[in-house]
Amino acid sequence: LFGGLGAVFGLAAAAVFALACPFFEGCAGQEETAESMVSIPRDDVTTAPTAPGEAAETPSEPIEQQVENAVSSYRFSMEDYSRIHVPLKEMAAEADKGIVTVHSVRHETDWFNNPVENTGYFAGALIAQTSTEYLILTTEDAVEEADAIRVTFADGTEAAGTRKQTDRVSGMSIISVSRSAVSQETAARVEILTLGNSYQMKMGDLVLAIGSPMGIVHSVDYGSVGYVARSVPVTDGSIRVMYADVEGNAPMGTFLLNLSGEIVGMVADGYAGPGSQDVTTAVGISDYKGIIERMSNGLPTAWLGIQGQDITAEMEEQDLPAGIYITGVAEGSPAYDAGIQNGDILVKLNEGEVHTVKELQTRIENLEAGTTVRITVDRNGIEEYRELEYQVTLGAR
Repeated sequence: LFGGLGAVFGLAAAAVFALACPFFEGCAGQEETAESMVSIPRDDVTTAPTAPGEAAETPSEPIEQQVENAVSSYRFSMEDYSRIHVPLKEMAAEADKGIVTVHSVRHETDWFNNPVENTGYFAGALIAQTSTEYLILTTEDAVEEADAIRVTFADGTEAAGTRKQTDRVSGMSIISVSRSAVSQETAARVEILTLGNSYQMKMGDLVLAIGSPMGIVHSVDYGSVGYVARSVPVTDGSIRVMYADVEGNAPMGTFLLNLSGEIVGMVADGYAGPGSQDVTTAVGISDYKGIIERMSNGLPTAWLGIQGQDITAEMEEQDLPAGIYITGVAEGSPAYDAGIQNGDILVKLNEGEVHTVKELQTRIENLEAGTTVRITVDRNGIEEYRELEYQVTLGAR
């Protein structure tokens, strides 16, 4: 009798295990997938409000006057300058642990058809780690036409890297290095650099340039932000650009840090205006956090292919429709192929109205490449604007 009951209970237990096993395996798989995904919080463009219960202090005289009075009455010594630079040097040394050398290897042949290996050297910043990989932010030049990628960490350890994703519009790339290829000793020395809030950067703020500011990986420079250009139009959005008096090499990879040691900018060419060619320009990192997150997860960013500017209240008073005035359409882009033109005013994306370039940028970043959307524009006719609709299949940047 007891033997029969034991057999029955055994069969029941086996059946329960068989039914539950796929469930637990699925949960484990979901947990592993969640751990391997990267999530980057977005920054608010507006300035952070004063903390509750904390009143803003109003000085008895302008702060500029207070600083001028203090500086003019104080005689600086060499020890003072040394004390100022020591914290900057310490921060640079700590941040440099998060900088890697990216070797872009290309296999070619010489005149006698002998195999030749050419290697380019670029700087990359370790910005995230998952349960399976390290993720490195670098330039498109570092991976363009590379037959192989090797990554050298700050302690000299070398590991194979793979291109995770590239955004050709911004010129940024993400490289992945398997954690299994990195020893525990190297992993303990690795510094993951935080992506900071570039919307908080102001004129006069001190910055630290790391990566390849001097054209050599692991070089460093100090300086300050001389100017911040807001709402600079770029493809499918707008960004902030910082002008700084530091050295910067855009193709090799140069990153700007704030005084908290966070990445707030990435040096980029093409933003210096007439008379400012010798100034280093860096795009604010906050404007690219959505794109960097997608690249870190191996996903391309959707591409419409327009540049535009917000229709202001003054422009609306001149009978212009509310929306985005399109100032440029990239040749060969989805918008160009659909028939959207310069001078059109984009008023809707699918069913939702679009009022600002920043709003359009966020909505496109949240769409998948290959998605077909309905773009509504107002086009200026002989006597009035007429509404046109286009079905546009978004490309990949």
